[in-house]
Amino acid sequence: MAAGADAHTAKPDISVIHAENPVIDTKLDKGFSIILADADDDTIGAPGERRQPGRPRTFPQHSEQNNPGAIEAPPPEAFPADQIPVPDRWRLAQTLDVKTNWWDPYNQNVLKGDEPVFGTQDLFLSLTGILDSVVEPRSFPVPVGVQTTQRPGSLDVFGEPTSLFLSETAIVGASLFKGSTAFKPPDFEARIALALNYNFTTAPERLILNIRPTAGLTRSDGFPGVQEAFVEFHLRDLSDRYDFDAIRIGVQPFSTDFRGFLFQDNQLGVRLFGDRDDNRYQYNLAAFARLEKDTNSGLNDITRLRRDYIFTANFYAQDFPVVGFTSQGTVTYNMNREDGKIHFDDNGFPVRPALIGDDRPREYDVVYLGYNGDGHFGRINLTASAYGALGEDRNNVFTDMPAQIRAFFFAAEPSYDFDWLRVRLSTLYASGDGNPYDNTEHGFDAIFENPQFAGSDTSYFIRQAIPFVGGGRAVSLTGRNGELIDLRSSKDEGQSNFSNPGTILLGLGADADVTPEIRLTGNINHIWFDRMAVVEALRQQAPISSDFGMDYSLALIWRPNMNQNLVFRTSFAILDPGAGFSELFSTSTRDKLFYSGLVNAILTF
Repeated sequence: MAAGADAHTAKPDISVIHAENPVIDTKLDKGFSIILADADDDTIGAPGERRQPGRPRTFPQHSEQNNPGAIEAPPPEAFPADQIPVPDRWRLAQTLDVKTNWWDPYNQNVLKGDEPVFGTQDLFLSLTGILDSVVEPRSFPVPVGVQTTQRPGSLDVFGEPTSLFLSETAIVGASLFKGSTAFKPPDFEARIALALNYNFTTAPERLILNIRPTAGLTRSDGFPGVQEAFVEFHLRDLSDRYDFDAIRIGVQPFSTDFRGFLFQDNQLGVRLFGDRDDNRYQYNLAAFARLEKDTNSGLNDITRLRRDYIFTANFYAQDFPVVGFTSQGTVTYNMNREDGKIHFDDNGFPVRPALIGDDRPREYDVVYLGYNGDGHFGRINLTASAYGALGEDRNNVFTDMPAQIRAFFFAAEPSYDFDWLRVRLSTLYASGDGNPYDNTEHGFDAIFENPQFAGSDTSYFIRQAIPFVGGGRAVSLTGRNGELIDLRSSKDEGQSNFSNPGTILLGLGADADVTPEIRLTGNINHIWFDRMAVVEALRQQAPISSDFGMDYSLALIWRPNMNQNLVFRTSFAILDPGAGFSELFSTSTRDKLFYSGLVNAILTF
């Protein structure tokens, strides 16, 4: 080391050993040496030394092993490149000694399709049990009966607005399916779901719950319904990634779009469906003959079949037009042939035809052309639907003449996520009929909607049916669990009506996942009539404002086990009537708010 050099910066000593045709190898230490070995030496070096890259080492000579009776190793082609198959998943669980209990839906259970049944290798049984409890206090404009009233001393068109609805529904379902269904569709499935409902209702006036004035102010009713009963056959696989074609026959669930705007129901039908290109594209071809509904429970009555038929075809394209967004095109044809018979509901009220306008039976043909999208554009989530309705109504309720149907519908709900908070904007437009006496009906109406939109059934406007007092008998401005002002007698048993005022909705909402178990949802919606001509003609009252009112709702969802097996939901909504609503229901209480409460518990096995 040079004199005066700092010990911390001094360079280590380096010694160099020269060799002919050198190859560099190093050994580092405080001081280190560079060993220059002969380039022709390809032997394994001493520990810590490195050989020349690309030069082979000298290995021991190959030796033969003599092991009589040993099983030869399988050739390399016997092993898959990316996976090693196992016989099935349930025997792995048995090998690991996984404990099972028939009453435990969270772990391996033969009753939930986790293991084969009946001593088979690929036949599974899945049982489902649901208990759905509803407590619903509410208020809405209630007409005083024509023949009688509960308060004879009062002289008014409207009675007290409050009522109470209680409902208990038990659903038992069983699905028997065949096949290895972890990565492919089942080869065969048979499913049935039976429902039993009991409901109890109170009303402040007579002739609200039953056509008979002597029926009183309460009503209790029960009904068993068949909500699913179908068989499904796997027709063929089209690729090694299980693109397939299948057919389903019987009472089955179906929705024409992502949010249930046009038709979402469990109905009797035949459906051909499948996918292509690794499930990137899906299609449905379906035909349904509608079953009659029980009036008070809304369940299917398989003993009665309507002359109302639905034919639909749709096509889904994932990642179109951008990755993360799914587009769907649909064509739906509704052929109604119910002009030959008058139908009364189970409470005695006429529902077909609706007692509005000329009160005559009617039939119609209407084709819905639609586009629906669901997904996200970057950070912005979006659900959108657009429908055009084209067809002919054989009997316009105002002119008693055939009329062309030309109506339009649009709804969109963009949203944005801020960590645990989602903020939503809801917009909806359903065209209204501006001239009820011409030969064209411009009011949009759905077949059987069940909208998951703008607060869904926590919203007063969507949840409650508001009677159209003074404009029709047993006719409502809005239907229960519907988003349209369509003047129908009943969404369940009535017919579509294209002579209606139309609907405009603009709303703001938010979903807050406060904890993994608790979600808080709030919505503020402003609703308008689109056109007032139909309402003014039926009420013989003009002008009427198009302002329907403001709808405020707040809902709390609690999932104590962080799954869908136990869900408690409670909500409260208020309708603050607008000028148009108050002019239609002008009573001494017209400045009061109308409310809708909901307590719902769902237990699922």
